[in-house]
Amino acid sequence: MYNVQVLTTFEASHAVTIAGIPEEPHQHNWKVRASLQGERLDSDGLLIDFIRIEKYLNEITRPFEGADLNNCNALEGKNPSAEIIARYIFDELEKKVQEKVQVTSITITEAPNCEATYTP
Repeated sequence: MYNVQVLTTFEASHAVTIAGIPEEPHQHNWKVRASLQGERLDSDGLLIDFIRIEKYLNEITRPFEGADLNNCNALEGKNPSAEIIARYIFDELEKKVQEKVQVTSITITEAPNCEATYTP
């Protein structure tokens, strides 16, 4: 089994509601790590082209760049936690990857030492 990871970043603000209490709005430099796996390499010796995955991730995160995630249409009014963002990016990336490669997880780093991972 082969595994690859591709990273991207975006800057956005949010104010997560925790136990019914909204945080103060604040900004993060979010980091996104997409993990993919598959059993076979293509004729070029690649599981999947890193550049293509980077392009997909940039397309998916474009609505987030510079946005207030509490008002971002892509999240459909959901509480903009790192977990919700990871699931959204996973679902969107899975739609774009058409090869015999599986998206296995998305990890979001919201702040140093604070990560959330979505794995189906």
